[in-house]
Amino acid sequence: MAAAASLLSLLPRPAPSQPCRFSPVHSPSSRRKPSISISISIPHSAAPSSSNPTPVTTEEPPKPQIELEFLGPKAGADGAYPVDKASAVSGEKLLRNIMLDNKIELYAAYGKVMNCGGGGSCGTCIVEIVDGKDLLNERTNTEQRYLKKKPESWRLACQTIVGNKENSGKVVVQRMPQWKT
Repeated sequence: MAAAASLLSLLPRPAPSQPCRFSPVHSPSSRRKPSISISISIPHSAAPSSSNPTPVTTEEPPKPQIELEFLGPKAGADGAYPVDKASAVSGEKLLRNIMLDNKIELYAAYGKVMNCGGGGSCGTCIVEIVDGKDLLNERTNTEQRYLKKKPESWRLACQTIVGNKENSGKVVVQRMPQWKT
């Protein structure tokens, strides 16, 4: 306790309304000298202040966005395909995750039950890139294997990264191209 008293004598005295508190902390697993924890409260009025505070703000430049349009697999009565829209920060998400996050239908009936959850091992998340292919990553080895007899514009949504963190633009995606009528 003598050590604690000498430590306390080195600390500045708090305002009379805010007493200094300390409590000994003993570790049951240790048989050595007890350690002491000291807590000091400084009243708000005693804290240094500035008459004209200037907040420090560091703004990051806006991240590039990719706008996406998803065409439905079947044309409506008027002959037009239904369109769903979404946007994403360039280079941060897979096409599959963007579609699921925005509740845009990705899988046909079989794929809803039997998909691999984005692991690239089933081939049920096929989409066709109608426009904006240059805003996506190159086909992966997994896609090369599953899509080797399919058109070059077909991709697996679980393997397709939208953007590259620097580009921005618009991508048009045909959902379930194998069902297109």
